[in-house]
Amino acid sequence: MKYNTQILLIYTGGTIGMIKDFETGALRNFNFNDLLKHIPELKLLDCEINTTSFETPIDSSNMNVKYWVQLATLIEENYEKYDGFVVLHGSDTMSYTASALSFMLENLGKPVVFTGSQLPIGDLRTDAKENLITSIQIAALREKGQSVLGEVCLYFEYKGYRANRTTKINAEHFEAFASLNYPALIESGVHLTVNYDALYKPNRRKKLKVHKQMESNIVLLKMFPGIDIETVAHICGYPKIKGLIIETFGSGNVTNEAWFIKELKQLIDRGIPVINVTQCSGGSVTMGLYETSVALKRIGVISGKDCTTEAALAKLKYLLGQKIAPKSFKTIFETSLRGEMN
Repeated sequence: MKYNTQILLIYTGGTIGMIKDFETGALRNFNFNDLLKHIPELKLLDCEINTTSFETPIDSSNMNVKYWVQLATLIEENYEKYDGFVVLHGSDTMSYTASALSFMLENLGKPVVFTGSQLPIGDLRTDAKENLITSIQIAALREKGQSVLGEVCLYFEYKGYRANRTTKINAEHFEAFASLNYPALIESGVHLTVNYDALYKPNRRKKLKVHKQMESNIVLLKMFPGIDIETVAHICGYPKIKGLIIETFGSGNVTNEAWFIKELKQLIDRGIPVINVTQCSGGSVTMGLYETSVALKRIGVISGKDCTTEAALAKLKYLLGQKIAPKSFKTIFETSLRGEMN
């Protein structure tokens, strides 16, 4: 039977692709070509599903830029053949990879849906089947001859989010992800409910452009009470540093000790961007609202606004890979490129 909608399922690794050996109790990767044997419900979906996987599936803790490029290339090479893509990925770093792909895939006009699970696909109480089946349904959604979604999404436990708005919030519950600064795009119940007003509006007339140059020498500094000059000077003195993200208190606040501001200014004077994101789960950076962030604004620290750390990190790697001129960098970073900030 020939279906109108073609979906490519890409397995990178992670718990969702594991099955338990009931003799030894050990987990092993199963062959995705045998997917229908494990999830016969997929036969009920009104689409054709083909599968591919990384040659060696990886634990998501080992995810890096090299694998991001490999994944983006797989989508690029198959873009014209398929109507949508579902990426199976370990949940620990899923928000990082999905955020990165949202920037790497410029002019994306088809759905790329990330999903995974907290329990292996062969477990009695697994969440893998529901997550996988619904992710494929979401990727296959079409209206008036085109895909409903044209962006990178993340689906987990009955909710589909804009990927670059997500953060993993729980290591044990099935409801592992949240998008605190942006509403869900799709909710799964008896029916799939689409929040059309929240969807990204791609320009489908433009050709997909895949960016594969991503800068790796980024440093992330989390503020904490009592942080000292030796620690900050050591981090800022890293000779290969190309960009710094600081996770600040509340709405973007840091210690206003003179030595701290001096260390950041020295970086900025060298043309190295410094990004301010809040370490709070939700909310936004508003530099200048309190005295403890006035100096950051004065020396040219870039506001991450309501970006997640994952999205800010991916965006910084992406923009540095594009060789943006230092004079334009702040303006471009503070502009929403893929719906990652308000």
